[in-house]
Amino acid sequence: MSDSEGTQVANNRERSQFEIHVEDGRLAGLARYRGSEGVREFFHTEVGDDFEGQGIGGKLARAALDETRSEGLKVLATCPFIKGWIEKHPDYQDLLA
Repeated sequence: MSDSEGTQVANNRERSQFEIHVEDGRLAGLARYRGSEGVREFFHTEVGDDFEGQGIGGKLARAALDETRSEGLKVLATCPFIKGWIEKHPDYQDLLA
């Protein structure tokens, strides 16, 4: 998924992580997950130091959760960042397992 600011989020299934890249292709952040029957557990999210404070984490969370929803999966948010992001966005709370 791309946005108007040149970031792109992709699900790297081989590594079990969503990755967000900036316009020049650099990896700006990732959200790691593991899955089990109908649930995707997000357990770690990180954003590179060069990208802090630019909304990269929020874009990553939204895209990862949107794809999770489109796949019909529920979310277990053991990662503090993803958990906090869902708490701030009530329209994503229905995803919680």
